[in-house]
Order: sequence, then structure tokens, then C-alpha cells
Amino acid sequence: MTCVLLGGIRDGDIRHDASGDEYGHDASGDEYGRDASGGDAAATPILDWGNDDVARLYDDIAEGAIQAAPEFLVSAHRSVGARIRAVYGLNDQQPASVTLSRGRGSCSQRLAVVEALARRHGIATRARGLVLRGEFWYPRFRHLHGVIPKSVLLAWPEFLIDGSWRDISEIVSPPALPAVSVDSAVEPFTNSGEETLFDAIGRAPISWGKSVPCNCLDFSEFVERDLGTFDSRDELFEKFGQTMSTPVRVLLDPVFRNWSASG
Repeated sequence: MTCVLLGGIRDGDIRHDASGDEYGHDASGDEYGRDASGGDAAATPILDWGNDDVARLYDDIAEGAIQAAPEFLVSAHRSVGARIRAVYGLNDQQPASVTLSRGRGSCSQRLAVVEALARRHGIATRARGLVLRGEFWYPRFRHLHGVIPKSVLLAWPEFLIDGSWRDISEIVSPPALPAVSVDSAVEPFTNSGEETLFDAIGRAPISWGKSVPCNCLDFSEFVERDLGTFDSRDELFEKFGQTMSTPVRVLLDPVFRNWSASG
């Protein structure tokens, strides 16, 4: 898929359901993630912003000018979308530099590149762990429903802007407006064809939780569990694993990472 790929084992490798409840608490009753997570701007194995390729892209985007954080993130999102082709890569822990050097990546991998660029710019980031129902990707894989994982782990990036945490879609998309009529609603996201989730956030904010109706893309019906926030996507995947089991991922990724996700 655009944020995670198919595999032959439907139960995947996510460890979120080993214990705990639907409210994001583990067996001891503590929250999985920390909504007050401080995030960080340091490099990580995934967000390796010290790499030369990442540094060159950063310099191209910044162009020596001092940019406000929101302006930089909008430019970074557009640049990554233009330079990195959308494919169905399976490895959510792939370093941003590898995605950039290959010139192709999944939604998750491209979001990681945006995060790496943000951290190089000095913007703290963190990841919200969302476990989505596999049905979210049914429209994109119309003939492969039987092999889509039942649950998909998504690392949704958040950025510290002027002292407040904001998710990526709030920053790179036009502001959400109150939904006053059917005619005012944004065009639905079909999760099929050329537009991927990475592309969709450039035109409309996304809601993953129950909220007041607005002109946004509301995907709350697909959220199986919110695991809270983590200092980095590295921490999230280290704690809960990736969607696909390692043997399946190693076997299929060489094929899927070359399969275009944009039609």
C-alpha cells in the first residue's frame, strides 16, 4: 500500500495486540505512548539527516534563506513528493537516505524523509502510532483483499511549531473550514489511482479521531487503536514491530519497492 505493503501473512507482525485494551493501555494500565512526548530534532537510524544526500536536498529546499517552520515543511513535502516516486515499499524502518537515493518510497518512507529534513532544520518531531484496519487499503488492492493485513501500523508525524504539536496534514494542507453544507466538503480520498495518502495531505487536513465535522478527510472509522505518541518513529517500530513479519518483508520487498503506487 502507500503506507505499508501487502504480505502473505494477514496477521502481520504488529505486537500491539499481545496485551492491552482498545484505549491504548498496556496490561499494567499505563498508556503505550506518551501524549506529552517531547519529541526530538536529533538524527536517528531512520531519520538520518546527517547523510550527504539528505543534506543536499535540505540545501536545495532552504536555498540559504531563513524560513519559518511551517513554510519549510510545506516546501519539504512538495519537494519529496516531486522527487520520490510512490511505490509499495514494505520496510518502515528504512533510513530516509536510502529512500532518497533510490528515488522511490512508500507513504511511510516518504513521510520519514520529510521528518528527517525537518529535524535537520531544527524542528522537533515525534510520531503518533495508529493501528488502522486493513480495509482502509481495500480500494487500492481490489483483487487482493485476502492478503491485506488485518491491522496496519502507521507512524503519523507531528511537528513542534511555536510550542504546540501539530500533525503534518495541519501544516502542509489548506486550513480546515467548518462544514456547513455538502457542497463545501472536500473531495473524498479514494485510496486508489494516482493520489496516495502522502499526496492527499497536501490538499486537505486529516482527522484520525472523532471530532466536530469539518472540511477535512475523516478516517476515524478506520482507526483500530491509537497507541499514543513516541519520541521518534524508530521508538514506535522498535516497541511494536512493523506491519509485516520480517521473513515476508525480506522476501517481498525487492518486488514491492519497485511497484508504482501512483498508477
